[in-house]
Amino acid sequence: MPFKPQMKRTLLLSVGVLCVVLGTIGIFVPLLPTVPFMIAAAACFGYTHKHWEDKLLNHPRYGETIRAWREAGAIPRKAKWMATALMAFSAALSWWQLPLTVAWLPSAVGVAVAAWMWSRPER
Repeated sequence: MPFKPQMKRTLLLSVGVLCVVLGTIGIFVPLLPTVPFMIAAAACFGYTHKHWEDKLLNHPRYGETIRAWREAGAIPRKAKWMATALMAFSAALSWWQLPLTVAWLPSAVGVAVAAWMWSRPER
């Protein structure tokens, strides 16, 4: 059964608000990403609430990154280095804390994510 337009709008608006909340929490909680949630929120608001989308696109801290992602799928070099360092730290911690049977998993995911991330253009 396809979504009715009002149901779709409500769902997208709710997801957008949830993404903003999670992104805001990510400012204070290590390893919880902020910008990807803000990018997702801007996408949801693009369909439902143009004013909120404009606020995110013109945000002094995240606006440029959101616009770069939209226009070219670009990720800033500084963000790539930071994400790579945090993934390496998490992988090292997992080798120290997890049983050997699963300790390799965070490293494998980190390598896959880093390979994809570094293949993206920069701005």
